[in-house]
Amino acid sequence: MSADPEGRLRQAEESLRLFTSAVDTIPLGVTITDTGGKILYANAAEAAMHGYPVEELIGRDARVFSPNRLWRPMSKEQVREMRRWRRESVNVAQDGRLIHVQLTSNAVKDDAGEPIAVVTVSEEITDRKNTAEALRQSEERYEIAARVVSDGLWEWDLRSKEMTFSARWKEMLGYGAFEIGNDPEEWWSRVHPDDLDSLKMVIADHIAGLDPLFESEHRLLHRDGSYRWFAWRGLAVLNTEGIAYRLAGSLTDITARKVAEERLRQSAFYDEVTHLPNRALLVDRLTRCINRAKRRSDYEFAVVMFDLDRFKNINDSLGHSLGDQLLVAIARRLERNVRPGDTLARLGGDEFAMLLDDVGSIEDATRVAERIQHELKQSFNLAGHEVFVSASIGISSSSAGYSYERPEELLRDADTAMYRAKAGGKSRHEHFDASMHARAVSLLQMENDLRRAVERQEFEVHYQPIVSLRSGRISGFEALIRWRHPERGLVSPEDFIPLAEETGLIVPIGSWVLRESCRQMRTLASHLPEGGLLSVSVNLSAKQFRDRNLIDQIGRTLREVDFEGSRLKLEITESVIMENSEAATAMLHALRALNVQLHIDDFGTGYSSLSYLHRFPIDSLKIDRSFVSRMGADDHFVRTIVTLAHSLDMEVMAEGVETVEQLSHLRALSCDSGQGHFFSRPVPGREAYELVASGPSW
Repeated sequence: MSADPEGRLRQAEESLRLFTSAVDTIPLGVTITDTGGKILYANAAEAAMHGYPVEELIGRDARVFSPNRLWRPMSKEQVREMRRWRRESVNVAQDGRLIHVQLTSNAVKDDAGEPIAVVTVSEEITDRKNTAEALRQSEERYEIAARVVSDGLWEWDLRSKEMTFSARWKEMLGYGAFEIGNDPEEWWSRVHPDDLDSLKMVIADHIAGLDPLFESEHRLLHRDGSYRWFAWRGLAVLNTEGIAYRLAGSLTDITARKVAEERLRQSAFYDEVTHLPNRALLVDRLTRCINRAKRRSDYEFAVVMFDLDRFKNINDSLGHSLGDQLLVAIARRLERNVRPGDTLARLGGDEFAMLLDDVGSIEDATRVAERIQHELKQSFNLAGHEVFVSASIGISSSSAGYSYERPEELLRDADTAMYRAKAGGKSRHEHFDASMHARAVSLLQMENDLRRAVERQEFEVHYQPIVSLRSGRISGFEALIRWRHPERGLVSPEDFIPLAEETGLIVPIGSWVLRESCRQMRTLASHLPEGGLLSVSVNLSAKQFRDRNLIDQIGRTLREVDFEGSRLKLEITESVIMENSEAATAMLHALRALNVQLHIDDFGTGYSSLSYLHRFPIDSLKIDRSFVSRMGADDHFVRTIVTLAHSLDMEVMAEGVETVEQLSHLRALSCDSGQGHFFSRPVPGREAYELVASGPSW
């Protein structure tokens, strides 16, 4: 049967039109090339994939799609043998962008089996390749991190109830990679009992969605039997219904940080010597008690503050090392009297405090004070030395009727009561009351006034004559300070000298008295024929005597005032010298080098260490007025002092001479000089001049 050539041509053209129409609608790229690689056809998807118009691709070499390094031309023999060829490659778009593609090619052959064209279908897989690469890189990073990171990694499958621990996780607890199984109990059983409940609560809250991240710090038992601190961080993985089915996270060893924090805490809140809470921690706990008392009308608390009597003597005689050992021994002994909830603290030096939480009454605090005294009465053995101590105790309480707002107020009031106890004879206790508060306020006001008095020079020097009992004439004066207060008038030394000692103001005050008395005595002497024989006695306080600048200050004063050192007599109490005899000896010899005279004041009332007198360069002993007042009935003690002093080439002066009978006794005992109201009360400088000028004789 003969075929219609024109009909077959129209049929072929129609088939080609339908084919191209169909191919143009599919999302895959289609390219037809001849056996030499020239593009005969490209559909719209192919052109769009590479950024070309379809018309621009027809007739071009198919290598327009491929980087030069990937182009591999095929021979006719290879095309003839081609079967379905599938591969992945990288194409280049018109703008230079690289496109990952998957290519499938087939050869089109004629009836004789000769290849006449190649049809290639291309699918862009760039996104898939990027995702796969990202996943590969992520897995690679995870693998590297897992090998080098210091953290341990863990994963908990909540469905299978199994946990997976990384080798590093196990290593951090002292185990090998295969020594710990997958049971969650491997974790729970190693958690410190005190941390377990809080850990489980944190995990439960996170799984329930209450916390966005699981974080916890707790202790785990190491293989060596010790507990190490670890920080745990994790995140729940949720299913499509929002239910957690997996937990994963990390484990970080924070033991070093916790140890450092504990050291800082110890340094900040605990005493370095006794390891008791310090002032800062006590103040913090006092603040809580004050706040609790504001919320509860039935809640009471108290502060018992105490310091050791004569602790400085223990330090000076046994050394600071044994002094510290004593503080530690006291701390350990007193800890036995601390109830749970109470706080025993060292405030500094030899000062301690006990915070009594939730006391029933003030009597409870009294009983604690009595127990402290009882405990301290038992001797302490320090490196073979038996040491006895006592304490002065002050008590302040929330039940005392005061509305305390700050912890410093309670400590202040307890301190005030403690010093009242110390002033009352030591080794006793006192409760703070309103009268103490009024006195404390008065002392504070006086301290402020005293500081201003130093700046404004509101002081005066009065002089009490010292009479030679041989000649009956004035041989010198004792300089005695007076304070002329702008409102209170003349203030007695008994009212402000102790406060000046306590605050340290005695040092500048004493320096002023020394200069002023030397200056006035120099002026007085210049107007009297016998003035050159007059001396002036100046008292040195304990703080002045310990002042490193004392020698330089006295030497400078004598030079600037042009006063002879031999006419200056420095009076020092026996107790001040005996507090540290070695240091005192050095200071006394340094003073003697200035050619000044040295007198022991109030002799017989201190240590009465007569055997030490020969060691000190002392010129005179001053008998205390208490012994002079008892003369007549008993002259024995005064006689002994006079005899002892003369045997050591020292002079003797008696103070507090009030009657002619006392004067007669002193002369009979060969006492060298006397001082007291029998001769004259202390007088201002002008009256002192008139006393000498009038030349009275006794």
